[in-house]
Amino acid sequence: MTDPIATLQDRFQEMKQAHLADPNPDYATRKDRLNRLEATLLKFSDQLMAAMTQDFSHRSPSEAGTFDVTIPLGDIRMNRRKLRSWMRPRRYHMPKHLLPARGRVLPQPKGVVGVIAPWNFPVYLAIGPVAAALAAGNRVMVKPSELTPRTSEVIKQMIEEVFEPNEVTVFTGGAEVAGAFSELPFGHMLFTGSTQVGRLVAQAAAKNLTPVTLELGGKSPAIVGEHADLSYTAKRIAFGKTANGGQVCVSPDYALVPRAKMHEFATEVEQVLKSFFPDVANTVDYTAIVSDRHQQRLQGMIKEAEDRGTKVVRIGDTRGANTRKEAPALLIDPPLDIQAMQEEIFGPILPIIPYDTVEEAMEFVAQRSAPLALYIFTDKHAERDAWLNKSLSGGVCVNETSFHVVADSMPFGGVGDSGMGSYHGKAGFDTFSHLKSVFYQPKLNASFLFNPPVRHYQHTVGKILRKII
Repeated sequence: MTDPIATLQDRFQEMKQAHLADPNPDYATRKDRLNRLEATLLKFSDQLMAAMTQDFSHRSPSEAGTFDVTIPLGDIRMNRRKLRSWMRPRRYHMPKHLLPARGRVLPQPKGVVGVIAPWNFPVYLAIGPVAAALAAGNRVMVKPSELTPRTSEVIKQMIEEVFEPNEVTVFTGGAEVAGAFSELPFGHMLFTGSTQVGRLVAQAAAKNLTPVTLELGGKSPAIVGEHADLSYTAKRIAFGKTANGGQVCVSPDYALVPRAKMHEFATEVEQVLKSFFPDVANTVDYTAIVSDRHQQRLQGMIKEAEDRGTKVVRIGDTRGANTRKEAPALLIDPPLDIQAMQEEIFGPILPIIPYDTVEEAMEFVAQRSAPLALYIFTDKHAERDAWLNKSLSGGVCVNETSFHVVADSMPFGGVGDSGMGSYHGKAGFDTFSHLKSVFYQPKLNASFLFNPPVRHYQHTVGKILRKII
């Protein structure tokens, strides 16, 4: 029987040797790899969507098509459109005292890149990083999630159909394979998942000084400002909370609402959700929870809130469903020490927390770990700018939720417990590239002024430099 860990290690060595034989692929090679990635994603899109709905017990076809096919296609195409310009050497200004020297930065592949992808968007969060790493000229190893095994097998099949094993390779398996994968001495590794597992990945990578990008999560707040349009705000928060069944790393985790407007806001959200999902158990537009364990965890959160006297508003009834759909639930002013307020929820549960002053709301957010996303709803610029300037988060949406993730022209990443580093667009190309600084010195230059032995005139030059530098 084949040892998967030994196979993993052998494949890494093969890919490393292939990289050393061609350490800086040209534009045509990189473009060809992106073309093949696009073609295989299009060819296997129906199989991927069918596999995802099996893995989840039900996955909204619209969400699967948008999030896991259309968006990664956009990533591939953006990388291909911008590839030639991103590959060019970049001129850098030289300080006056170093003229006539010139400075350039050469983007250079890091070698073999490792991508550990999660289960919530099993295609997008695997293929998006692969596209960026290929554009940067790397070879890529992918470890998809064991929680979506059917989807992972289709990803493996589609990659093997168009790539040589030393170009892009996929390794499936459980925690043992993931652990061995994270210990490989990659040129760079990207992990998307929970903060808890992210710490373990970072520890494993540190043994080899492997640079890592960690895309984690946390409790992303939705701030309902004093000057927010409640009807509009309720629609956007309801959308963000229930997209993919709430299983999104940037899903609004809780809403902070002015105390006087808390019940009105809760009613607005309830009505919006009823209009979105009139029959939540049977609609095809609502995604189920990925596993029994995850669903039981969510149900435990709701039960704890009820047991503690929290008013819980359920929208629809999924108890008779033959899938793992979990009806949306609002927790109105729950205790702050319950599980739903201590952990990232990752499901369709929205705690609604009242505040009395903007300062109190800002303090509430600031005293917690910096979230991956923060959502500000207000029609007043001063209120918006106060939150932008005084809060720390990976990214922000103003009068929207989640959409900054798919704005692939901007960097995406977390800060603190919500992540490390960023990618998407040019930021992704740069993340998977070594930006090598090159200092060009013409023979006719003034560097002789620094040669020993030091003479009197060199002291004078030193004094002048201290004034002009």
